[in-house]
Amino acid sequence: MTLAHIAFLAMAALVVMGSLSVVFLRRPVHAALGLVLAFFVLGFIYMSLGSTFLGISQIMVYAGAIMVLFLFVVMMLRQVDQRGGVIDTDIRFTGAILAALVVGAGLGVGVLSRLNALPSVSPPVTVGSPGSLGFSLFADYVWPFEMVSVLLLVGIVGSIMLAKRKI
Repeated sequence: MTLAHIAFLAMAALVVMGSLSVVFLRRPVHAALGLVLAFFVLGFIYMSLGSTFLGISQIMVYAGAIMVLFLFVVMMLRQVDQRGGVIDTDIRFTGAILAALVVGAGLGVGVLSRLNALPSVSPPVTVGSPGSLGFSLFADYVWPFEMVSVLLLVGIVGSIMLAKRKI
């Protein structure tokens, strides 16, 4: 096992810990911080795989902007129980956790068993670079890109109209 495999496994363990904290922590702000950890380390995984642009975009967009939005929503929608406690989980939640653990263990065994069988292939230099991403985006995917931009514009205008109605 090489140093790159060990670093990948360490980062994967951090992503799993952050993701599990999102599920199991009862305070929404702490769960959101676990999600920030998962997004941040996922950006480093992208960088270690040779896609620097995707890694930096992951950190800036998700660990930065999206999580700030999540934290604002959590702060705005926070409702305190009259007793100050948290409602106990029911049997469905426990069953879902057990099913997720079984599936996760199966995936972990499958990944670890095939880790040494992976060929060492380096991606081409152009994969993941901003130039190749921009060329692909504006040459092959112009129509979906423009549709997403129109959809985002409609969402922004709709949220402004809903906010004006409340004020």
